[in-house]
Amino acid sequence: MSGRGPGRPYDDRGSLAAGPDELLPEPEHQVLKSLLGAWALAACAPAEADAVEDHLGVCGPCADEALRLREAVGLLQRPESLDLKPALRTRVLEACLERRPPRIPVPDWAAAYDAETARLDALLQDFGDNEWHAPVRLRWYEGDEASSRRTTVAGVIAHLMTVDGLVAVALGLEDPLGEVRPERPTPSGRTEAYWRAARFPPTRSVRGPWREQSHRLIRTVSFTGSDTGRMTVPYGDFALPLHDAMLDRAFECWVHAEDIAEAVDYPYDPPAGRHLHDMVDLAARLLPLVLEQRRHHGLAAPGERRLVAAGEPGRSLRLEIEGSGGGEWLIPLDSPSAKGSAEHEVAHVALDGAEFCRLAAGHVPPREAAAGQEGDREAIRDVLLAAASLSRM
Repeated sequence: MSGRGPGRPYDDRGSLAAGPDELLPEPEHQVLKSLLGAWALAACAPAEADAVEDHLGVCGPCADEALRLREAVGLLQRPESLDLKPALRTRVLEACLERRPPRIPVPDWAAAYDAETARLDALLQDFGDNEWHAPVRLRWYEGDEASSRRTTVAGVIAHLMTVDGLVAVALGLEDPLGEVRPERPTPSGRTEAYWRAARFPPTRSVRGPWREQSHRLIRTVSFTGSDTGRMTVPYGDFALPLHDAMLDRAFECWVHAEDIAEAVDYPYDPPAGRHLHDMVDLAARLLPLVLEQRRHHGLAAPGERRLVAAGEPGRSLRLEIEGSGGGEWLIPLDSPSAKGSAEHEVAHVALDGAEFCRLAAGHVPPREAAAGQEGDREAIRDVLLAAASLSRM
């Protein structure tokens, strides 16, 4: 005897099939049916998901409904990066601080560093060994020639840590180089010394010391107050006030985070608008000094024969920055002590904010940088080359 009774359908495998009403008591069927929406969104607890999936194997109407729900969820998903927008962290923190101000606030001049190190740390969080050893090419300009140095993602973090160490030493904190003594106390000299002293190439283990050092820097400048910003941070060949050094470190953190993101084929946005504006402002303030240095080395056209007294207006280039972080700066061309003047404007250059910063990082060829140029071609050339020469490893 086959054991098959009359009037009962069989499935394709020859097993006895049952209708929905025979599978479960109606209340339990309704409970599982009510979970279909959460199941389609992958929001069920593991035990609930198992129960729903067992039910879908024997209940045709629920299986059809689950399929429709899953298709609807697929239509709702947007094909865009899951990374947080750069301004979101700032907005969330500002909203929180409006309700309860911090007892020890982060100084405004350290906010960009705080934000950019946090963004980079979030990018690194889920990297596996392959990503940490992905090749990265550091780029900058020496004189008027493009230079580069190959390293890895881990090597970039080691580079950031050793150069941030200049700020740490100025604040009386521990030097990440320890007993290692670089030939020259410059950013590149410190980095090369660290790389040479390591028994093995840097690995993912460098993230912890870099992260802890960045936290210590933020805590220290927050505790010591606004007057700390007037301290000087030596870079070997030059020095910056602490508030500018922190902005410089934020700028380099963003630039190298883009290098890392490019190496692992991951999207990465520019900084929040107000932080990008501050970075552009720092570069614009340094341009007259760089122009003067380039002139001394025969890399820029000589200024006017007429001397300009300190604080007096002189020939100027109008730097117009468009988009996020935008604004206008009048760059004195003939002397760092001269005053930028609209009446003495001889040239006008327009660039996007992020593009100008990439130019100052040595990532964009100077002759390809400006979106708009008008006026004295020699002055424009000198300023664009001076911006590129702000870059370093």
